[in-house]
Amino acid sequence: MTTTQAAPTGFDPALRRLALVVALGAIMTILDSTIVNVAINTLGRDFGASLSTIQWVVTAYTLALSMTIPITGWVIGRFGAKTMWLVSLALFLAGSALCGAAWSAPSLIAFRVLQGIGGGLLMPVGQSMLARAAGPHRMGRAMAVIAVPGMLAPVLGPVLGGALLDHLSWHWLFYVNVPFCAAALVLAVRMLPPDEERRTGDRLDLIGLALLSPGLAALVYGLSLIGGSPGAGAPAAITAGAALTAAFVVWSLRRGERALLDLRVFRHRAFATATGSLFFYSAALFGLIVLLPLYYQIIRGESVLDSGLLIAPMGLGAIVTMPPAGRLTDRFGSRGLGVAGICLVLAGMLAYTRIDAGTPLPWLAGVLFVVGLGHGLVVPSMSAAFYQGMPRAAIPAATTTSNIVIRVATSLGVAVLAVVLQARLRAGVPGADGTLADAAAHGREAAASVAEAFSGSFWWALAIAAPAVLAAVLVPRKPAPAPAPQD
Repeated sequence: MTTTQAAPTGFDPALRRLALVVALGAIMTILDSTIVNVAINTLGRDFGASLSTIQWVVTAYTLALSMTIPITGWVIGRFGAKTMWLVSLALFLAGSALCGAAWSAPSLIAFRVLQGIGGGLLMPVGQSMLARAAGPHRMGRAMAVIAVPGMLAPVLGPVLGGALLDHLSWHWLFYVNVPFCAAALVLAVRMLPPDEERRTGDRLDLIGLALLSPGLAALVYGLSLIGGSPGAGAPAAITAGAALTAAFVVWSLRRGERALLDLRVFRHRAFATATGSLFFYSAALFGLIVLLPLYYQIIRGESVLDSGLLIAPMGLGAIVTMPPAGRLTDRFGSRGLGVAGICLVLAGMLAYTRIDAGTPLPWLAGVLFVVGLGHGLVVPSMSAAFYQGMPRAAIPAATTTSNIVIRVATSLGVAVLAVVLQARLRAGVPGADGTLADAAAHGREAAASVAEAFSGSFWWALAIAAPAVLAAVLVPRKPAPAPAPQD
């Protein structure tokens, strides 16, 4: 006798528990990428450190994230996803507590590295667990869950950081993570399913690790320096990073499934096109949301907290579209929603190319709300496309690879738009040296010229995002349902 079991189409209790644990654990790690940015001046003053030293509080965290992500696939296979989730969360919690207790700039930078090691594993491990548990029929909704922390980070980070600095000391920028991470640890121990798949015979690809992790770190470091002071070593770092990464690609293709990262996942059309789309999209969007607070502060004279609040409409727009986007992706596929979302974001970016020193703030907030509506459609749909037709065993490699691509893209987008803005400030404002401090000094007397530098930079964001539409169009239509298992 043959029986047919229908694939689950809704979030059963086990998947809901998993989604809750992943979202709670991931939200603070992603938030930490932006919450500290508003405190650079405060930290430099309290520690008596120069800007070139204190900027490592941000850079060290990003570098640690980049160097840790490549080992995700191996550690999941070797130790199990639940085990690595608990270890990663514990490392992030410990790093947060130590950062809050830091007594000097070097100690804070060292503890930020510990935070980054834990944070670098959390997102890809959580995403891999959700993808495996959800299966193809619920992938859109699962990716909507994992997208929530990424959506909230650029919105809540500056707001929360500004509020904490207004009422408490900088120490609480890190201590605020502790109760959330502790709660996530308790829930993970109780709710996550036990590890079932462990490949104890797998050996870590040490040569691949020695090529890729330093290569990514050098790339991210070089990109972070592009908009900084001249002669900071950006070209050398980027060249070294690109060379190491290229050597890793050659090595990985030779080793195949034994490589640290199996790049054969790019043979899957859905993965390759969705990853390409999110590369251009993420580069443009993150560059945009870094420039917007600067526009509010330099030209409009808004405080750090108010600038963060003025970014919030993007999050509100994403909240509207993200939940239905997951369900619609599961029903109709990724391509249509992804293309529609990117077009909405492009429309918002086009509107920002027309801003000046007197553009009404409500209008700017409305445009950002539209960008948020598009963002809420793009992330779940394109993230679900990563796994369209992907074998279960390849999910960790696909997750790790997509996370690396997006992280490099965000660094590239911020760096490119920072360079463009600096060049336009230097060219458009008489006597300006192109730095943000100088732009702030000229902000009142040359508001029109400074605003023109920003609007011109937004044209670059629009140009960077445009290829994302073409890549999204090439994502395959939703595949036919997989045959039901037979007993």
